[in-house]
Formats: sequence, C-alpha cells, structure tokens
Amino acid sequence: MNNIEQLAKLIRYYSLVSTTEAGSGHPTSSLSAADLMAVLFFGTPSEASAKEGGFFKADLDNHENPNNDRLIFSKGHASPLFYSLYAAAGKVSEQEMLSLRKFGSKLEGHPTLEFPYTEVPTGSLGQGLSVGVGMALNAKLDKLDYRTFVLLGDSEMAEGSVWEAMASASHYHLNNLVAILDVNRLGQRGETMFGHHTEVYEAKAKAFGWETIVIDGHNIGDIQKAFEWATSENFKFQISNFKPKIIIAKTLKGKGVSFIEDKDGWHGKALSREELDRAVVELGEIDKSIVGEVSAPEKAPVESEKLKVESEDIKFTDYPKDKPVSTRKAYGNILPQILESFPNAVVLDAEVSNSTFAETVKKTHLERFFEMYIAEQNMVGVAMGFSRRGKIPFVSTFAAFLSRAFDQIRMSQYAKSNIKFIGSHAGVSIGEDGSSQMGLEEIAMFRTLLDSVVLYPSDAISAEKLIVEAVKHYGNVYIQTTRKDTAIIYSDQWAVDSGQSLDFTIGGSKTLKSSSSDVATVVAAGITVHEALAAYEELQREQINIRVIDLYSVKPIDVETLWRAAKETKKIITVEDNFAEGGIGEAVASAPAQISNIKFQISNLAVCKMPRSGKPEELLAYEEIDRAAIIKKVKEIHDRL
Repeated sequence: MNNIEQLAKLIRYYSLVSTTEAGSGHPTSSLSAADLMAVLFFGTPSEASAKEGGFFKADLDNHENPNNDRLIFSKGHASPLFYSLYAAAGKVSEQEMLSLRKFGSKLEGHPTLEFPYTEVPTGSLGQGLSVGVGMALNAKLDKLDYRTFVLLGDSEMAEGSVWEAMASASHYHLNNLVAILDVNRLGQRGETMFGHHTEVYEAKAKAFGWETIVIDGHNIGDIQKAFEWATSENFKFQISNFKPKIIIAKTLKGKGVSFIEDKDGWHGKALSREELDRAVVELGEIDKSIVGEVSAPEKAPVESEKLKVESEDIKFTDYPKDKPVSTRKAYGNILPQILESFPNAVVLDAEVSNSTFAETVKKTHLERFFEMYIAEQNMVGVAMGFSRRGKIPFVSTFAAFLSRAFDQIRMSQYAKSNIKFIGSHAGVSIGEDGSSQMGLEEIAMFRTLLDSVVLYPSDAISAEKLIVEAVKHYGNVYIQTTRKDTAIIYSDQWAVDSGQSLDFTIGGSKTLKSSSSDVATVVAAGITVHEALAAYEELQREQINIRVIDLYSVKPIDVETLWRAAKETKKIITVEDNFAEGGIGEAVASAPAQISNIKFQISNLAVCKMPRSGKPEELLAYEEIDRAAIIKKVKEIHDRL
C-alpha cells in the first residue's frame, strides 16, 4: 500500500529542489496540486482489491501501451510537479530532476515530447482539455477502456477554448474523461477571476453538462473519495447518455511552505538556497527511499492491437474534361476513398461540412466523422489528441477561420502532429460573401511552422492526388481549396502532350507552358493558374511567349524548376489570391537563392486592396490578379526588353 502523505511530501521536495537548482520555474503552482496528483497516481480505491489497482493505470515501462490511462497537464507551468510524479514512481532520478530547465535536459520549462511520459506539449494555457477530448474520443472509437485525466489551472478557465472543450465533451458523453481543476486562487499577477469561489466553477461546469464534485484539495481522504467517484463507473465503449466528470479542488498556492503559502508575488519564482533550506525543514523528514507504485492497465482488446495496414489502392474520380469542378468538391469526392484505404484516418469539421464537402464521409464512415461545430480552437486541439493516439485527422473549415485556432496549430508542431488541415473558400475569388469569409493569410500562417507542408491545387485532379500525398506524408499538411468551380487542367492526354507525369509530389510543380523564347515566367497556384493560362492564350495571339508554372507545392517549394525559370527567362511574375506578406511571392523570391545567386527580376501580383463583396471575376480584376493584370505586367516587362 502506497503511503500517500509521504509520497506527496517527496513530490513537494522534488518540485522545490529542482526549481531552486534551475533558478526559475513554478514551484508554488506545483505545490498546490501535489496532493491531488499524489492520490491520482498512487492512491487506491478503499473497496478495491490489490488486483484491481489504483486510480491511474499505466505501464510506465511501456508508455505506448494503447490501454494506458492518459494524463495531460493543461497547466503546463506546473511541470516540476509533473516530473516529480515520475521521480516518486522511480522513473526519474533526483540527479535528473536537478537538470530541470537546463539546455539538453529532457525536463524542459514546460512539458515537451523530450520527456517520454508527456502526452502533448502544454504551456499555452487553455488547450489541454481539448486534447483530452480527442484522446477520450479515440478510446471510444477504438473500444479501449483507458481514461484521460486533465489537470487544469483556475487561471486558464478564463480561456474560451476550455469551454469549447467542456461543451464538446458533454455533447459526446465522454464519461471516460476526468478533469481536475486546481483552484488555488492566485494567478500570475494576483487573484483569479473567481478566486476561491468554487461554487461558481461548479455552476458553470454543471451548465455545460458535466458531473461535479467540490473538495478540499489538500484533504487526502476527500481526494481519495473524489477519485473513487470519478473512476467508479464501468463506462461503455459506445457513446451513450453519460457525462464527463470534473473534480473541483480548493487548494492553496505554495501549500506546505508557510512563507509562500497562499501568498501573492510568488508565481513563477524559485526559492533561494536559504529559502529552500527553510522550506525543507517545514516539510519534515523526507524519505527518498520510497517508490510509489502505479497500477498496470488491463490488456488491450485484441482488435486494437492489430496492425492497421494502409492501402494505396485508391480510386480517383473520373472527371469529365469539359465540366468545371471546385477543388473543395474534389476533397469531398476523395475523402471516403481515403478513409477506406487508411483505417486510422478520421474527419473533423466545424459545422460547414456541406461547404467543405467533408459531409461525404457521413454516408460511408459515419463513426469516423466528428462534428466540432463552430469551435475551431477546440477542433484543432481534439485533432491533436487524436493524432497523439495514432490517428490521421482531417480538419476542415473555411480557410479564414483556421487563423482563429493558430495558437493550437502552433502548438501542434511541437507535438509532432500528423494533422491534415483543409482550408476551403480561400481568396477574394469566393465572391459575394465578402472579406470576413476570405482566407487570405493562411498560406503565410502555415508556412511559418517547422516542417509543415503547404499545398494549393488548381484543379480537381491535382486536388485529389495531393490529398492522397498528404495522407501518406507524416506531419502537418495544409491544403488550400477554392470555392469556385474551375476547369480541369490535367488528364492522361495532357501527360502525353506535355511529356510530364500525372503524379503530384510534395515539393513539386508543373510547368504548363514553356518555350525557348519566353519573356517571363508566371508562377501561380490555385485559382490564379487559370488566370495565367488565359493570359498565355491572349499573349500568344500577340506572339508573346510566357512560361506558366503551377506551383501547387508552396512549401516545400520546387527550387530546381524555379531556379531554371529564373535563369532562362530572367523575369518571374508571381500571381496569388492571397495577401502578399508571407505568401507565394515571398516563397518564390527566396527559392532560387537557395541554389545560386543568379540575377533575376521578380514581380508580385497579390491582394493589396481592402477586399469587398462582388462577383469573383470583379474581385480578381479589382485586386489586379486576373488575366488582364498578368498581361499588363508581362507587357511592361516586354516593353523594357
């Protein structure tokens, strides 16, 4: 039987000594939740047999065991507590604890994947519960009986994304999700919005459809009973009329050390050596020899252990050559095929599936479609949870609304996520809906992410093929699609005539028009490819040749093709239905320099005026990114030759 009081004291000790050694960190935020986490990890239900084990069940020697319970520290600044739990369990030495926050240490200032027990990087507050929703949904989908526990801080309860997650968990009846709210009253600069008024948090949680219990977060007996309550239900795999549970614990920041306990001004402040000595005396005798035992989970069902084979036998849509089709429609057409061939793929949409065309999978794979409603931050967080449990999430909404979730998207890069983001209704070419609906920033946004892939197909054929390439690629991929129906460019006959393959690879491009007498190269993507081709035809009548490149892969970019175009034509004109800053023009401008510092001129046609409502053709002309603008720019260059 674990001695919870002694283990809690040991956890406090490690939290204090590690932060003092580091000279920084958040010891007081760690001390407030130490009792809660000690009981979760090492406590045992009073009526349970030893065989049934404790509240938190995990094989600490095999973190990838699919049936391990999951623990997410949404209040990631309490990382000293997080690491101390595993130190108390014998998985982190005191010497390693003293490496906290040092360069090269696995114990970083906020949890990252460098530490093997981290489920997801945290620290940007308000995101952990959404990830927990994704992991809990994954358990239901895979018929696994693990629970997901999420430690929340009271300060982050001011974040709207938390309440998006609260609503989502209730909607999906996630009785395998347990939130633990550490109400320690004090934030970074003073008291939180509701201080110690736990009744406010309880009323809010109940209003969102959660079952609640309010406790003294330092009374071991109360905590024990709370976790018995939270884990007593023998939940079913199917989604039924159950509710998620939240333990609302009134705690004291800095609990256990009198001169910092419930005192303002100690957030994110480590104790000095002298203060540490005083604190350790107050803690009392520390038994470093004890090792807390964590209960092992039950063996996962056999079906969840089967290797999920991914098939590349995908049937692409046979599009009539003479019928325009939007790339968003192509996404909907290929999606059921992807889910059929990739059993780990799931689809999330923000209540616009009839416009993104993600709704097609509702007819074929309804159990793998998750409606996230108008809550994009939560949707991305849920996708992160799915991804961390081995799924390949497709996340779709209007491109403009993904910017709302950029903090979650930003954090996903640190989680090494494998998410496929689909942003439809991009650019001014969406037409009459107006500027609030126009995705003009997302290419720049996704280009900033480490190791991200940014794709922008121009027709239905290239869209389907690139979406398949995206699902085969491990890592975050952004695919921008357009609302407007566009002509089919690519076909078997095109491949024969051009001598190019119909394969579309990440990092590639297609040269649609070229000659030895090209006066300039026009580089376009998406909707502007069609404007560039129309400009080519008109210029041909005036015996002016231009090269046209479909830059469907914006990142990584086809450096070799662009370098050759810059060398041979000396002039490059980029045309994009996006804002110029961070967009295709800037991506192209830097590409040839990666190989050679050859001299060439580059001009960028982009959205530079305040967008407004109108017909697509009117808006492309207004922003000077249509065929007429391309022709004008080419002639300006030609006249200077």
